[in-house]
Parts: sequence; C-alpha cells; structure tokens
Amino acid sequence: MNRAVKARVLLADDHALVRRGIRLILDAEPDLTVAAEAGDGAQAVALARDGAVDLAILDVAMPRLTGLQAARELSRVRPGLRILILTMHDNEQYFFESLKAGAAGYVPKSVADRDLVEACRAALRDEPFIYPGAETALIRRYLDRARQGDPLPARPITEREEEILKLVAEGHTSKEIGDLLVISAKTVERHRANLLQKLGLRDRLELTRYAIRAGLIEP
Repeated sequence: MNRAVKARVLLADDHALVRRGIRLILDAEPDLTVAAEAGDGAQAVALARDGAVDLAILDVAMPRLTGLQAARELSRVRPGLRILILTMHDNEQYFFESLKAGAAGYVPKSVADRDLVEACRAALRDEPFIYPGAETALIRRYLDRARQGDPLPARPITEREEEILKLVAEGHTSKEIGDLLVISAKTVERHRANLLQKLGLRDRLELTRYAIRAGLIEP
C-alpha cells in the first residue's frame, strides 16, 4: 500500500473513551487515519454506506446493531469495504462469526494497543488477520474445514431472531421492536416464542442472560 495515501477508517464503539484511545493509536500511524466515528451499529452502517471509508472497525457489543450484525449488513451493501471486529471476549465463536459476517478477523480489546495496527494493514491487503495469541489449533480447524468445503459452525438462531433477541434484552416492548424492524408486534411475539423454545429458555430474564453470553449486549 502506498504510504503517502492514508487509509480512511470508520471506528464504531459505544464507549467514547475506547474510541478516543483507538483513535490515538491509529492516527499516530503514517498510513491510517480515523475519518469517522459511530456510537452504535446502525450509525456505523449509515456512515460506512454513505461515507468514503476504506476500513470499518466494529465493536461487537453495541446498541441497536451489534458489530457482527453491522458487518453482515455492510458486506451486503458495500462488498469492497474491509472490516475488522473488536471485542472484549476471546473465543472461537467470535472468530468464526467474524469471518462469516465478512470481516477479515477480530482483535480482542486487551491486545488492541499491540495488534490493531497490523490487523488494519492485513485487512486493507485483503488478508485474514489472526492475532498472535490465537489458538493455532483453532486456525488449523478452520483452514481444514475451508479446504474440505465443510460448513462453518452453525449459528443457533437466525439473523432476524438475533435482532429481536438483542432488542428484547435491551428492554424494548414488542411494539417498539416492531416499529424499529418494520414488522407487526404479533410477528415480534411469534419470534420471541420461537427463541424461547429454540434456546430452551423461560422468560425475558433468561433471554437477556443469553444475549449477554452471546455478546449481543453488555452486562
């Protein structure tokens, strides 16, 4: 990449302090600049869709849309955009979900100061980024799956169910969720009943706990 031209980065995280810290890291580099900031996933999608950015860095747990939900949407509407997922958590499911959502990889926040710049450069080269602390066995399993044409681990719920689960866990009523997603409150109730049955849960409290474990909302 030509170092004289700075890659324009969209940074999405609902914590202003985190954004400020990451901006300091990226803006100090000769080939990177933070061109836009978003405080939630929906705002990130709007900015990336309309703005001139080369790379989107998306936190997993954000209001309205998670980073993974935003990544899926951006992969559809801006297929050339490079995407990285930023997360508090370090587990195999995020690795797979990030790749399936169209991201180049993910970076745990705990190592962002060390690895994020290299992750950005890898993503801009259209290369997958595996941060140095990742399990080599995890990578090997993924590459073996990809080579053999095997599907990646299945998601337990659909994208629409995930959207509804997140909004339920955030405390929205069925009518509010219906308004946000442009569906009827009755349809929301049906999705919610399906979620409870599919996940073996009993009520909103258990749905909220599940959403926290899945990284859809923060505790």
